[in-house]
Amino acid sequence: MDLSRDRLETRELAYFVAVAEELHFSRAAERLGVAQPSLSRAIARLESRVGVRLLVRTSRSVALTASGRTLLAEARATLKALDRAVRRTKSAGADKLRLAATPGTGTVLLRALIAEHRRTENPAAVEMVFTRDAAHAVRAGTADVALVCSTEDLSGMQTMDIAVERPVALLPADHSLASEPDLSLTRLRRQANFVEHCPVLTLDEIVDSVALGWIIVIVGEGAATRAGPDLAGVPVTELGPSTLVLAWGDDVHSSTEEFLAAASRYRASSGMRVAPSVATV
Repeated sequence: MDLSRDRLETRELAYFVAVAEELHFSRAAERLGVAQPSLSRAIARLESRVGVRLLVRTSRSVALTASGRTLLAEARATLKALDRAVRRTKSAGADKLRLAATPGTGTVLLRALIAEHRRTENPAAVEMVFTRDAAHAVRAGTADVALVCSTEDLSGMQTMDIAVERPVALLPADHSLASEPDLSLTRLRRQANFVEHCPVLTLDEIVDSVALGWIIVIVGEGAATRAGPDLAGVPVTELGPSTLVLAWGDDVHSSTEEFLAAASRYRASSGMRVAPSVATV
């Protein structure tokens, strides 16, 4: 039995999602850039094809039926999957490896991994994708591999433990706490400008904000080595070291395989050792 003749088109799904989200045909038509009568006919044809009522329409309102709510969720997921497939297809055809990471995570490690990758014969160019949610970037298809902490949600992904990194408090070098051999999380929380969840995105912003005395923040010790002489990285007690892992999805192209092979070589040579402690940097 050939079901392809009854398969819905992406345009139909996009039209329905717009109407379902706006709950207003005129606004949905404007959003889509189509005439409202054409949109109304398209939705009517869609309801006819699926054989159930998706919307309850009156002269004053539009509401989703139970079937409509189900189709909205499925249509969103389908359109998102199609977009992801296109991005991954383009990536597979390009001699490029997109590596996602959160700024401040595994900075020195990233440099070492990329250096090992460059020893590969004809290595693919590495494009960094800096984001707050590196694992999501892989799931969304905007990155091929992510460097993340093992404590993050990595369900459905393949992983490789790659390094262990201790947490350090990043603060101005002339701060009263900068000369301490270590600091407890409890003590840091007494500082008015201590932030447990960094409000800025890039590592440069983190460094500048700390240097200006605006914030004290916990980063991985690898990031602290890039901070410069005006900042200090002091090991933090009450927080154990983090295991950093590479995470990737099921769709692996040749550039990803080459990078993972290089990462495996680095892992074997490093022996998963903890990086040396960081004092004033």
